[in-house]
Amino acid sequence: MDMPIAITIPDAVKASGMSRSSIYEALKRGDLSARKAGRRTLIAFSDLQAYLASLPEYKAGA
Repeated sequence: MDMPIAITIPDAVKASGMSRSSIYEALKRGDLSARKAGRRTLIAFSDLQAYLASLPEYKAGA
């Protein structure tokens, strides 16, 4: 299996290049969703991809 179904917060940080606090802020705003499995917070990999795709594009000189 190449792509995991869900990843933890530390794995989401590694996969996305975002900071831990940025991921928690996105969760708090409701821009990114997560599930709890016991004490672990899991983010669906497809949700992380969709969130990253929804971010604005970089425009030089903006």
